[in-house]
Amino acid sequence: MFLLKAAGMMIFSLSAIALHAEGTRIWEQSRFDDFIKGTARAVAISSDGFLELAPTFKLIASTPANAVWATAVGPRQEIYAATGAPARVYSIVGGQPAVIFQPQELEVQALVADKDGNLYAATNPDGKVYKLVPAHGNSGGGAGAGEWSSSVYFDPATKYIWALALDGHGNLYVATGDHGQIFRVTPGGEHSLFFQSDEPHIRVLAFDRAGNLIAGSDGSGLIYRITPAGEGFVLYSAPKREITSLTTDRFGNLYVAAAGEKRSNGSSSAASIVIAGGSSQASPPPSPPPGGSAASSGDAPVTVSSASSSIPGGSEVYEISADGAPARLWNSRDDLVYSLAFDSRGRLLAGTGNRGQIYEISGREDYEELIKAGANQITAFTPAPGGGLYASSSNLGKIFLLGDAPQSEGSYESDVFDAHVFSRWGRMEFRGEGNVELFARTGNVDNPDRNWSAWKQIEVRKDARVGAPPARFIQWMAVLHPGKVEPRVWSVTLNYLPKNLAPEFDDVSVSPGTRYQAPPRPPTLEPGQRFDPQPTSVHDRQAIGVKWTVRDENDDQMVYSVYYRGDGQSRWLLLKDNLTEKFYTLDASLLPDGGYSVKVVASDRPSHSAEEALASEKESDRFEVDTTPPEIQDLKAAISGRVLRVRFRAVDSFSPIKRAEYSIDAGEWHFVEPVDQLSDSKSESYDFSTALASDNPGQEHVVVVRAYDRYDNSQSAKTLVPAR
Repeated sequence: MFLLKAAGMMIFSLSAIALHAEGTRIWEQSRFDDFIKGTARAVAISSDGFLELAPTFKLIASTPANAVWATAVGPRQEIYAATGAPARVYSIVGGQPAVIFQPQELEVQALVADKDGNLYAATNPDGKVYKLVPAHGNSGGGAGAGEWSSSVYFDPATKYIWALALDGHGNLYVATGDHGQIFRVTPGGEHSLFFQSDEPHIRVLAFDRAGNLIAGSDGSGLIYRITPAGEGFVLYSAPKREITSLTTDRFGNLYVAAAGEKRSNGSSSAASIVIAGGSSQASPPPSPPPGGSAASSGDAPVTVSSASSSIPGGSEVYEISADGAPARLWNSRDDLVYSLAFDSRGRLLAGTGNRGQIYEISGREDYEELIKAGANQITAFTPAPGGGLYASSSNLGKIFLLGDAPQSEGSYESDVFDAHVFSRWGRMEFRGEGNVELFARTGNVDNPDRNWSAWKQIEVRKDARVGAPPARFIQWMAVLHPGKVEPRVWSVTLNYLPKNLAPEFDDVSVSPGTRYQAPPRPPTLEPGQRFDPQPTSVHDRQAIGVKWTVRDENDDQMVYSVYYRGDGQSRWLLLKDNLTEKFYTLDASLLPDGGYSVKVVASDRPSHSAEEALASEKESDRFEVDTTPPEIQDLKAAISGRVLRVRFRAVDSFSPIKRAEYSIDAGEWHFVEPVDQLSDSKSESYDFSTALASDNPGQEHVVVVRAYDRYDNSQSAKTLVPAR
């Protein structure tokens, strides 16, 4: 063990990675893709590849609703929650929700509070904006529904109300669909069309430092900057279809989340609305329910995607700087960003679904998974009194408090590592800092809950040996404690030695008349990288191809030896050793005609010492070698009248005669049967007659006969029939 102190970081390097013995293997986890497979509890996972304590995250309240779409904070720090399925507005004090508003619509989609403690709630579908006024002297305070009065504050006569925003003068801005309009309602209740877009929906609203209204659309994914006079300018056309969230920082930079695929021309005839949760209730006619579509004449159809839906194209987060230049910061194929916000420390947070994760985004492709909430979607953020953020969720509708301080303790369990064979576990190599405890446990089934060993602590400041019993599977756990140095885990490496198992053959096949050829080594392979080519085969009567399939549970490097033995022989004779390919071709002419077997021996000695190496062998089925053609004997031919009679014998030393044929005067070949009509013997007699086509049958004729044995070895002979 040695201790290295550099740049304020304490690194315990134990059994430092060097040249391991050939049989020793390592399992290392040091990247985001490694760590994300494990289970983090109060531990954040950085894209830079380290673990650290996550910020505090605790449940504040649970509602009976399917989703909490928005929250607002009252003058007495009470929380108000807008929910859907059922549509309610709750007042939450001391963690106890009390209903203060219950409209007829299906969803309370948006909620804002003014400086006097009044609430403005927008409902869907075919909804309205309601003003909720607390009873005298109440200002929220956890009062029940009877202590609030409600009235329709504004009816935009549109199908959807997606967002509300209040400016510093008390003007309320209402973002609607499906005509892409924004309305302004003055404190006196006077309303007017503030901005008309050419998009189906205006989904989100925010204000910049200059008091301009920033709006994001669904359809073409546009970001508008709208002056207080209602003059709009497109700041950015996002590559995605729908803008799902907006927020600004104190420097005037704008941050945008977008989702869904957009057509190549940037336009859309149908709008897709990302909605976490959705409603299981039926919508009263003629309004479409979430998950349905609008069908009125001239309206763009709307698809409302529920929590279980997948939005094609994934999600992205962009930064639009104060001078208007856009840049992509973060993207995901799987996670959809529903909400963006800055915490009190100036960190950009993204709430996502459908796994209920909260990310901190620090820069371009620089991010950290902070939280996995016990819900499917993080739908909204609201600043909490005294610092931190309230995080709303869907499935089910809950409210959490995300704090600024780190957790008092966190743990991380790695994914289960499968060594594939029974293994001994050596030392752990740990790179990290701060107060971190490490543990390991092992088992012989892939589920740790099924009678694995107990967690065994690893003393990283001593020998760092993994005291867990030998087994096939292993898992490690890190427990992080706060201290003067923030605890971090950069990498964990486990050394292990698999139990050596002998190679196992599946098959050894022999193909006479086949030559195997190895393909060229790909130039992209690194020197020393294993190359296990699949051979190509070509027909070659003078070759015998041998091919085998073998596997090794240890994934060791192997070498092979090929032997042969003829019928009646007791000793195997070596053909070739130290082969690395799983095939071999031998010259058939080197073997006398006869029956043979091949044996292949596989050894893992390249990966083990001589005393530890193991080998196994397998014999092929018997095969025959015959390279000698048959003989033609006693060939005779004679003419009687216009008939030619031919007689001969075909004799082979090893295999039966397969067929015979003849040709007269270099004419076509003609098949001829043996005397007994069966070609099943090493010696066959042939006696046949054929009519001569010549006008002068007494002229000279040349007769050629040819015979084949079972292995297509052939021999021919000729005789001259003299003229008469």
